[in-house]
Amino acid sequence: MSAKKRATDKNAATIGANDPDALKGALKRFGGSQFDDWNNILANQTLATLWLANSKKETRDRQYSATFAALVGISPKDEIEGMIAAQLLAAHNAAMECYRRAMIGEQTFAGRSEGLSQANKLSRTYAMLLDALNRYRGKGQQKVTVEHVHVHSGGRAIVGTVERTPPTNSSRSENQHDARQITHAPQPAMRSPNAEREAVPVARDAERPMSDARRTIPGSTEGE
Repeated sequence: MSAKKRATDKNAATIGANDPDALKGALKRFGGSQFDDWNNILANQTLATLWLANSKKETRDRQYSATFAALVGISPKDEIEGMIAAQLLAAHNAAMECYRRAMIGEQTFAGRSEGLSQANKLSRTYAMLLDALNRYRGKGQQKVTVEHVHVHSGGRAIVGTVERTPPTNSSRSENQHDARQITHAPQPAMRSPNAEREAVPVARDAERPMSDARRTIPGSTEGE
């Protein structure tokens, strides 16, 4: 059942939001919507940005066809992409018109400067819109998916983070940092292979007896 917007005014229009004929999306390639009224309006808005003052009918028809071809080439997938696509073409058309006016032979220096200034601003706007469209479509992020891994005889497949050994020509600070990490790495205590432990003599300051040979001093009167 169609959802309808009713008004008390006799001249008010009745809009069928779920009209099957309006949701065919035959013009989706122009505006990105399943609702063809939107696609039609967006296409006409884009055509209105063309400079047609000095165009004859044949030239106008080519401009219309070129505009439709550009919308199809951008290929909006939804209404947001359709709006960005229309604004891209509008910014392009306005920028090119400013460039054209700046190049007129009888143009004054002030007119030429103003035309180039406006064209520069419009070109920047175009670049921002293009970047917005790419980010909206997710082109700013790259995702690599590995579906098949073939490991031949003698090879090894590694899944996970792989750390490389720093090159020999790396900076001294990095090498020192690695050396500190190796120096302070915990290691298990090393034990003697002998089951029985031997006492290790410890040097002390206690008095120790000296041998007679060391106490006898030649020529000495001591002990006589």
